[in-house]
Amino acid sequence: MEVYFDNAATTAVFPEVKNLMIKLMEEDYGNPSSLHMKGVEAERYIKTATSQIAKELKCQEKEIVFTSGGTEANNLAIIGGAMAHRRAGKHIITSEIEHASVSATMDFLVKEGYEVSIVGVDSEGKLKLDELKATLRPDTILVSVMYVNNEIGAIEPIEEIGKIIKEYNQSILFHVDAVQAFGKLRFTPKKLMADLVSISGHKIHGPKGSGVLYIKDKTLIRPILYGGGQQKAMRSGTENVPAIAGMGLAAELMYKNHEAKMEHISNIKNSFIDKVTKLENVFNNSGEAPHIASITFVGIRSEVMLHALEDKGIYVSSGSACSSNKPHISNVLKAIGLDSTKLESTLRFSFSEFNTMEQVDYAVQMIEEILPVFRRYIRK
Repeated sequence: MEVYFDNAATTAVFPEVKNLMIKLMEEDYGNPSSLHMKGVEAERYIKTATSQIAKELKCQEKEIVFTSGGTEANNLAIIGGAMAHRRAGKHIITSEIEHASVSATMDFLVKEGYEVSIVGVDSEGKLKLDELKATLRPDTILVSVMYVNNEIGAIEPIEEIGKIIKEYNQSILFHVDAVQAFGKLRFTPKKLMADLVSISGHKIHGPKGSGVLYIKDKTLIRPILYGGGQQKAMRSGTENVPAIAGMGLAAELMYKNHEAKMEHISNIKNSFIDKVTKLENVFNNSGEAPHIASITFVGIRSEVMLHALEDKGIYVSSGSACSSNKPHISNVLKAIGLDSTKLESTLRFSFSEFNTMEQVDYAVQMIEEILPVFRRYIRK
């Protein structure tokens, strides 16, 4: 049996999305900037996708900018926002559990002369609101906080965060990395009081290389790509029409029968956690997100356990997929206070609507068989 429990890393593309993209690559392959009918047809697909995304975010279509993914959306939001507001100040705030595409961008801005303050989280991975309040300053220009943590599934109190920021100073840009939230939670940028929101296509059964940055109307932000002036000069370059159309359709399909889908995924996750934590020295670190479970197998290195499960046809992750190919200790797990015996022994299991209870039972059975084999070699 093959069991794919790594849906926070990437997802299988919906069949409808695949078929649409093939049609675009084989038949409707025009450049959307061209004036002939092939170009007009391609532009129509972009307009449809824009409408589909805007409908789910309940925002204006002109507030949607397509990118190559969540990483580019985060870079555009943070660098573009910081550069556009540098005269007002150079102080930026983020959290200690952000995705690498945010934390590495912050490192870049520090080298460019900006000051970045990092706010801590509690043992559940939730941002410390009092610390955020104390960190805000007159020269703060941008706050960037993820909605759902990609490693443990903690859901941040984004509405409260947005309220705190805007009550302090309406001019501070609020960026939300919603890559793991879009498609799983129902939200609108307006309700979050967010000026900038990043989302990704390949986390919602859309294609890799597709993403969106929501930019609130009249928000000042500088582009980071220059060229032909596509997308109102905010993101130059010929649009990736198959990926854009695929992402738009994926978003529509993801939110179709949404409540039932999320109930199914939550049941899969909760059943897995309930069964696997009955095993000896297995602990749960998971947050409230419906699709992510963080599980610690005390005494067994995560990479060893990962490959042992792979041999059984079970695919999981030892952390963020963007960095899990390099051995490291997770900043997220350290931030929530896991002790040294657990830091190197934690795996992420993440679920989708395509997973089944049969797969859960198989995975738990295989884990139950694997654990005593490896624990024989643990030093007493």
